[in-house]
Amino acid sequence: MSGPLVGIRVLDLSRVLAGPWCGQLLADLGADVIKIERPGAGDDTRAWGPPFLKGPDGRPTTEAAYFQSTNRGKRSVTLDIATPEGQDVIRRLAATSDILIENYKVGGLARYGLGYDDLRKLNRGLIYCSITGFGQTGPNAERAGYDFMIQGLAGMMSVTGEADDKPGGGPQKIGVALSDILTGLYTAVAALAALRSRAETGEGQHVDMALFDVTTACMANQALNYLVTGVAPVRMGNAHPNIVPYQAFPTADHYLIIAIGNEGQFRRFCEIAGRPEVPADPRFKDNVSRVANRDALVAIITDFMRTRPRQVWIDLLDKAGVPCGPINDLAQVFADPQVAARGLRIELPHPTAGSVPGVANPIKLSGTPIAYERASPTLGQHTEEVLRGLAGLSPAEIAALRSKSIV
Repeated sequence: MSGPLVGIRVLDLSRVLAGPWCGQLLADLGADVIKIERPGAGDDTRAWGPPFLKGPDGRPTTEAAYFQSTNRGKRSVTLDIATPEGQDVIRRLAATSDILIENYKVGGLARYGLGYDDLRKLNRGLIYCSITGFGQTGPNAERAGYDFMIQGLAGMMSVTGEADDKPGGGPQKIGVALSDILTGLYTAVAALAALRSRAETGEGQHVDMALFDVTTACMANQALNYLVTGVAPVRMGNAHPNIVPYQAFPTADHYLIIAIGNEGQFRRFCEIAGRPEVPADPRFKDNVSRVANRDALVAIITDFMRTRPRQVWIDLLDKAGVPCGPINDLAQVFADPQVAARGLRIELPHPTAGSVPGVANPIKLSGTPIAYERASPTLGQHTEEVLRGLAGLSPAEIAALRSKSIV
């Protein structure tokens, strides 16, 4: 492996999305990520299909696309950690690891003698990242937390979707499990910060991450809008609570996003539309006025946007430096020349499928670029090499574990 984190070892005891997303990011950056999975079953997402990868013969494999999206670059080891023998292997691996990622319920690993306080005795430099729904403390700490319910609990669904009085109105979750993904990103940032601290102190630490905390923090301007005013934001469809016009409008054939960020853009937008008098109207003279008179302005814009096809608007507005864009489906996204120019689609060799497509890490590093060398592993693909090379087990010891279905 190559990358800025070469030499860093990560023990990934997590499953589904938040923890694996963190582990995949660290693997992309060059860390050696050892994924511990249940013998015979593995990570839950291995079965989350269809779709499944197709083999060279065109027939579906048992490898779910979902699993492939979040486990690139790792080594898979099957291990039953509910057994004393499995727990001993985890201790051996943790003793030489830099980071551990887990998303068991609060106290779940401590029951096996694998909690932070237990493993810290073996490795004082270990950075132990715990991911739960609600964190290690508080009245909800014992509750399970899933992305969908967290999007509701943390307010995200209260501002996502059309207004209740509009057709199709009502709460909507975001189309991807964003609470999980954001938690994975924040956990990676926290782990790297703890690595930096360890370089100064020699000491690792316990990183306590909660989906609820992360999602609440990521409410960003919506959270501050409430804290400043005491008024809870509501669903506004594609409209923006603080900027107007900043939403999707129907054109003569398709919807088009208009994202006006300043007065110059608004003035040029109205000139291109043949309505130069609109910015001079006191109701629309600045953003504060436009927010106050949102409905009147949106009605005017809706009328003139319908007069031209979407591509005509895009060509005119792009030339004038007015931010706009279509609403693409994923087929259109991956057909966009920008995707090819940025190398966003990748292909990696896979032991059963032949090759597997993927989406590149968006991080671009000039000195230590990300190298994609390993697809998401098959279940237990690296058990033998890891147990022998890192845990120090002999072939006879590994065979004994296999005979008991521990690996």
